[in-house]
Amino acid sequence: MPTKVLFVCLGNICRSPLAEALFKKHVDENGLNDEFIIDSCGTSNYHIGDPPDRRSYANAYQNGVVIEHAGRQLTYDDLLNFDYILAMDYSNLADIQQLSKDDPAEGEIMLMREFDPDLASPQDVPDPYYGGDQGFQHVFEILDRSTSSLLDRIRRD
Repeated sequence: MPTKVLFVCLGNICRSPLAEALFKKHVDENGLNDEFIIDSCGTSNYHIGDPPDRRSYANAYQNGVVIEHAGRQLTYDDLLNFDYILAMDYSNLADIQQLSKDDPAEGEIMLMREFDPDLASPQDVPDPYYGGDQGFQHVFEILDRSTSSLLDRIRRD
């Protein structure tokens, strides 16, 4: 049975679709495509059906990663169906936990940067939406190393 991984941010147009694309890249590079179901979503309904932010898409493309995703909102069914649910920041984490407070999620709910090997303790993946191109590159680097580390952890479990 495939391992199901879900990446969650606020609007599902910057951080979480990039995390999804990067994790897919790492999975593909390791020849593990048949072993995973990978998706992303947002805690809000701001961008349902929208493509990723053009700056996120352009940054990913410049780094050799293709994002193929349409925005969607987190649902309670996601909490039942995914094995790993990765929040991009503490606010997203609180929203996910609120959704699961009456009926706990089946999967593990964690912060994305729990897997960042450059950190001693978890922090937010910064939201680059209101910043410039450099912010998108910084987020790309964070998510690249964090998703790689996440894959290593899942393979060990």
